[in-house]
Amino acid sequence: MATNLVVRNVDEDIAKALKERALSHGRSAEAEHREILMDVLKRPKRRSIAEVLADMPDVGRDEDFDTRHRNG
Repeated sequence: MATNLVVRNVDEDIAKALKERALSHGRSAEAEHREILMDVLKRPKRRSIAEVLADMPDVGRDEDFDTRHRNG
């Protein structure tokens, strides 16, 4: 079910930027506002650096990557 959303006290510069962006995309400011909200709020949650590091494959021992003692 759709809900009406009213946003008050928006800075004039922000409102102008919204209207310009809407015009560049060929839609109304209201439609642009909906699109921005969907883009931001429906995107997948970003993973933390800890999650990214935990998902990295085990490709060797720490010594394999230590370049301080290599000849050459």
